[in-house]
Amino acid sequence: MYSHEFQKRVRYSEVDRMGYLYYGHYAHYYEIGRVEWLRSLGVLYKDMEEKEGVMLPVVSMQMRFVRPARYDEMLTVRTTLRQLPNQYVTFHVEIFNEKGKLVNGGTVRLCFVDMKTNKVVGLPGFLEEKLRPFFPA
Repeated sequence: MYSHEFQKRVRYSEVDRMGYLYYGHYAHYYEIGRVEWLRSLGVLYKDMEEKEGVMLPVVSMQMRFVRPARYDEMLTVRTTLRQLPNQYVTFHVEIFNEKGKLVNGGTVRLCFVDMKTNKVVGLPGFLEEKLRPFFPA
């Protein structure tokens, strides 16, 4: 298992009339979590596409809203990979408020796609090398 956390403050432009983080922005927070999760392993999403020719389109996403996040609140987004991927990778995401209370939780499933063939492929070797230490046999 491998987890990474980052913090993001809820901006004024992200809230609705009630001062709550607009529900449509949660998908964006999930995406930032994935990109920063990869970066924490030394893998840049940009390099994965440009140098390795692999992209990760979203296949499905599920989330549940537990309590509202409010304007100017500092949120902690925890992104966790619980099992070594194959052709698909599922990230588990939890978003906590400043008091450590769960605001939102869910999963996002993506697949590895070869950008030349546009076909689903297995876990790329360069990424497996980074992940293998966190998933002992």
